[in-house]
Amino acid sequence: MEHIEEKEVAVGTFACVSCGADLKYKPGTQHLNCEYCGAENEIPQVEEEIEELDFHTFLKQKSESETSIEANFVKCDSCGASSTLEEDVTATNCAYCAAPLVIEHAQNESVIQPKSLLPFKLNKDEAKDEFKTWLKKLWFAPNDLRKAVLNFDHFKGVYIPYWTYDTDTFSNYVGQRGDYYYVTETYTTTENGKSVTKTRQVRKTRWSHASGRVHKFFNDILTVATRSLPQKYIYKLEPWDLENLVPFDRSYISGFIAEKYQIGLEEGFGIAKDIADPKIRELVRRDIGGDEQRIISLNTSYRDITFKHLLLPVFVCAYLFKGKLYQFLVNGRTGEVQGQRPYSWIKVTLAVVAVLLLIAAIIFGVNYYQDQPPAY
Repeated sequence: MEHIEEKEVAVGTFACVSCGADLKYKPGTQHLNCEYCGAENEIPQVEEEIEELDFHTFLKQKSESETSIEANFVKCDSCGASSTLEEDVTATNCAYCAAPLVIEHAQNESVIQPKSLLPFKLNKDEAKDEFKTWLKKLWFAPNDLRKAVLNFDHFKGVYIPYWTYDTDTFSNYVGQRGDYYYVTETYTTTENGKSVTKTRQVRKTRWSHASGRVHKFFNDILTVATRSLPQKYIYKLEPWDLENLVPFDRSYISGFIAEKYQIGLEEGFGIAKDIADPKIRELVRRDIGGDEQRIISLNTSYRDITFKHLLLPVFVCAYLFKGKLYQFLVNGRTGEVQGQRPYSWIKVTLAVVAVLLLIAAIIFGVNYYQDQPPAY
């Protein structure tokens, strides 16, 4: 096996060329901003193709020959997330669950370097504005929720690890095709106290055997590589403008948090197959045709699998509200907001009572007018 030299890239801070102060990436730009002298330090743009890596070759090599990054990670004892530390912090909370982090437990680790990332486009204030707008639209939210959230400090920009897969799929299936047809049925009913015979059209289904093979190419099946965020909401942040991916440059991470992936490459592909399965089944049903379809067996082979390891920007807000943890996410590119929310059961109960009273009023009105003698 060919040996490829392992490379390491440190993740740290950058010094301003004007005054020497630490720099932070300014969202929506291609430069690092100095908060002290105001200088804008350009990030060199490298003309580098973001290549797809071969899935099986990478697993065979156990990824030992890939470029890695070295960073100071601290693991949350509450939710298990491992993320980088912001510079010069003496105390902080987990971005995912708001639990206090034990800074003394931070360790310097070397992990596989992502090949690409989407830089933050929104800054923290813009993300908060999107969050506030979303918050105002919530129905049945407790009155004190807005105050609790707007005063909440644990609102952080985090680069979330993802895998994305390309693959050719070939699926052999066995199923049944159902075609509708109609028969005339005679039945007896009572009208005006008399028994009458009538006919009606009844729909039935004629089933026939079906089998075949379908092909579909999947491009960029995106799977999140963290367990620290609610899956129900993280996928709803899509779509991502992956066409704007840039080659990995540690400059973009300066001033933000980067999480270490918890879901490996092989496990991530298992998730990708689950994402692809409904689309394959939809293709099979179209291939079977007819009015209804039944899939009895389905066997899919995956070929020419390639992948990318990348980072996507998300603002994470986690806080305790009346003893329960809630998480909110903001897409750092589009401002899309998703998250858990508490309900005011007083407001819900009042709304239910109001609906029931409205229904009762409608029923009373209908019955009242039906009981009135006809006007001549």
